Amino acid sequence: MACRHDGPVWQVSWAHPKFGVILASASYDGKALIWREENGQWSNIAQHSVHTGSINSVQWAPQEYGALLLCASSDGKVSVVEYKDEGKPEHVIFPAHSMGVNSASWAPSSVTGSLVQSQGQAANQEQPRRIVTGGCDNKVNIWKYDSESKTYVKETSLEGHTDWVRDVAWSPSVLSKSYIASASQDKTVIIWTQEGNEPWKKKLLKSDKFPDVVWRVSWSLSGNVLAVSGGDNKVTLWKENLDGEWESAGVVEE
Repeated sequence: MACRHDGPVWQVSWAHPKFGVILASASYDGKALIWREENGQWSNIAQHSVHTGSINSVQWAPQEYGALLLCASSDGKVSVVEYKDEGKPEHVIFPAHSMGVNSASWAPSSVTGSLVQSQGQAANQEQPRRIVTGGCDNKVNIWKYDSESKTYVKETSLEGHTDWVRDVAWSPSVLSKSYIASASQDKTVIIWTQEGNEPWKKKLLKSDKFPDVVWRVSWSLSGNVLAVSGGDNKVTLWKENLDGEWESAGVVEE
């Protein structure tokens, strides 16, 4: 793959296989590039360049929504670009964190709790598109797509960190609660949970701080294990026990 970015690449994200072997890359140069692999060769097939600052995060949406790419930028804005089989890509861009956006993550496409509903009720109902963002204002914001205005409107702002929010990750689990993990420059990870339409609740992943800044958080595919990486060059795993407490589930060795 030939590098066509003009600066460091911060993150890459795979599209769902239904769209082919597609990869998006986010760079300091303010561009998101879309790559496709065919017959062992990679080629750049699209470029998303609506931001005026570094693109710090990219993530493809749940495949039920189509080929939608979420981008978070240091210019304080978030964009969602939709790629279609025919015609030009369409995008929405909106201000999210005035001091800069470090990360953004999609909510799962199914209604939380749909897998634990009783028989006879609709399961896996598609819900409105929602995303979570983390910024340099120390806040975690949640957004929902409004079909009338065709943009994303803020649902709520979650406060709990005392320094930049470096990463946010919405758990793919569709069990009884929604889970969001946020990692911060303040050396903490917060787990945010919501049941139904109740207010979000916050809980520190661990009572004491991590040894250094926490850069990334990532959920397992089932949404029950959280990986945390930080400035101490370690990746630790965490799992919620039956009492609702988070406990260590090991360290990823080199």
